[in-house]
Amino acid sequence: MRISAGCEIIYDCPQPTPMLLVITPHPSRAPDLVGPHQVSFDPPVEARNYQDSFGNVCTRIVAPPGRMIISTRLLIEDSGMPDIIARAAWQRPVEELPNEMLIYLLGSRYCDTDRLSDIAWSLFGQGPTGWARVQAICDYVHERIAFGYEHARATRTASEAFTERRGVCRDYAHLAVTLCRCVNIPARYCTGYLGDIGVPPPYGPMDFAAWFEVYLDDRWHTFDARNNAPRIGRILLARGRDATDVAIATTFGPCTLSGFNVFTDEVAP
Repeated sequence: MRISAGCEIIYDCPQPTPMLLVITPHPSRAPDLVGPHQVSFDPPVEARNYQDSFGNVCTRIVAPPGRMIISTRLLIEDSGMPDIIARAAWQRPVEELPNEMLIYLLGSRYCDTDRLSDIAWSLFGQGPTGWARVQAICDYVHERIAFGYEHARATRTASEAFTERRGVCRDYAHLAVTLCRCVNIPARYCTGYLGDIGVPPPYGPMDFAAWFEVYLDDRWHTFDARNNAPRIGRILLARGRDATDVAIATTFGPCTLSGFNVFTDEVAP
């Protein structure tokens, strides 16, 4: 199947404002692109790409004073298959983990493991390990947090989501990632496009989605505490420790977000 996706982001800037954008599909999805990933800036500006330490493609621009419109569009081939379920996936002890996995056991800006460690061990420390443990965490987070766009708050940490029991998809992902790390399962935060393919209506407003990956049986597996069910058509943009590392737009100066639109649609053959 083919999926068309993209976004339009509008900023009003009172002065020249450097910006860091994560709006290009992750290199792991580059072979699936049909034609180039289209990025446009109005007014036109110089854009420079680089690959960060997590392997994500980042774009640097300086927005001039006034209105800046950032637009992207892509067409991608997708298997049309839902997320893989691997119930036999096993958990490697910490002392046997590869060195590069240890960073995904540590606390980070929004994944405050120090505040949730005791809770995580009391809830999940005595149960099954591996896939079953992660699924138990997803079930718990899915039930604990009430979803609502009116609950969105950019500064909410995992422990605050746990206490407040409300949030958006990033809060589900942050809490699940944190609980996994607390019980010694490497976990990383993901962001990208996820449409409503294969999901019955009614459909909510489209936005970028957050999910997470865990390291089991020596590879990464996809989990989604917000939806808590295999989904079709994920288009990965970036991975990192938490939302800090994969923010769609980071602005280095005062500016106002004046417009935001995301689309993800299956394209007829």
